[in-house]
Amino acid sequence: MASDLPGRGLWLTPRRDLVERAVARHLFARAARAPVVVPPGLADRIEGLLAQRCCDAIGLARRAGLAVGGFEKVCEAVRAGKVGLLLSALDGAEIGRGKIRALGGQLPFALVLTAAEMGSVFGRDHVVHVAVGSGRLSRRLLADAEKLAGFRSGAVVDRGATPAAARRVQYDDGIGSR
Repeated sequence: MASDLPGRGLWLTPRRDLVERAVARHLFARAARAPVVVPPGLADRIEGLLAQRCCDAIGLARRAGLAVGGFEKVCEAVRAGKVGLLLSALDGAEIGRGKIRALGGQLPFALVLTAAEMGSVFGRDHVVHVAVGSGRLSRRLLADAEKLAGFRSGAVVDRGATPAAARRVQYDDGIGSR
């Protein structure tokens, strides 16, 4: 799914390869029709900011009582029907991830953050599984997770049983202006 990154006037499909290509070919200046100074490591900075945005959303959900972390708590929340989005750590075990996905059925699922990143939200060293309640916050987190997935190797986002009409069309080269 393609989406715009925050900013003014220029859009970019959130994928590491496209950001790096745009920087290498000076496409920001061409699209802006003006000189543009691109900071070094732009793709890494975007990745870090998107990861922080995802962690902030999980933290907000946790403080609102809408997010739980840990295998057993996530399983309980899924069985109670209180989940709008499931997250598993990129560096978590495949078997645990498979169990959570199977239990969640058609729930949206994101594999974009590390266990340390999710753990920092819960004040622990690491958290491998997180469940976020349904609503606007989980939809925003899902959209941010999709953007982050374009920057992380092995990252996966599955929208679950959402209608295909809700998905945006990806642009051919992913680079343009408004």
